[in-house]
Amino acid sequence: MSSYNYRDIFWNGFWRQNTGLAQLLGLCPILAVSTSFINGVSLAIATILVMAMSNATVSLLRNLIPYEIRIPVFILIIAALVTVLDLTMNAWLHELYLVLGIFVPLITTNCIVLARVEAYAAKNPALPSAVDGAAMGVGLMLVLAILGGTREVLGTGHLFAGIEMIIPGAQAIQVLPADYPGFLFAILPPGAFIALACLIAAKNWYEARQKHAQLQEKIGGVPAHHHS
Repeated sequence: MSSYNYRDIFWNGFWRQNTGLAQLLGLCPILAVSTSFINGVSLAIATILVMAMSNATVSLLRNLIPYEIRIPVFILIIAALVTVLDLTMNAWLHELYLVLGIFVPLITTNCIVLARVEAYAAKNPALPSAVDGAAMGVGLMLVLAILGGTREVLGTGHLFAGIEMIIPGAQAIQVLPADYPGFLFAILPPGAFIALACLIAAKNWYEARQKHAQLQEKIGGVPAHHHS
């Protein structure tokens, strides 16, 4: 296990293969739940827990699962973990559970979870698999936090609306002036698509700039007579 570079595994899931910005997986919950920061981050945390646990569980059982029926078994394992999480949220965070609604049980069919179980956990030991699953979930949380926060501020002028469902007594922050009329388009579905497109464009621009800088550095380090 020492041969696994956990930092590289985490960075791969968090940035290089970010589920929302690079792989474009799980767009239904990303676009639907990112109307506010709290909603987006709450669903992302639930997804992190499910992905880490399902990856670790499948990895531990991978040699016992017949190849021909692996997908139904994977889904059964994921569904069992999601059910535990769903019932826990219903019991302890009932108001938030009602807000997130169907998207918590739908984690079972989220292609992000099944994709990492099939692509990574079924072929690697438990600890690297758990790190991979958690990293993919944290990458999703990054996207949902930025999307949710941006759309919430532009749409309502507030941030952290609904935080009282998690921390009793806490209140949302007024980010924009109190007389801000709100921008309804930001919290409607078209606003979600445009905001996500801007995030994807920003990631691609940043990576292109990094590659250009590295190329310039390599060219600058080559002796002058090699340029011909």
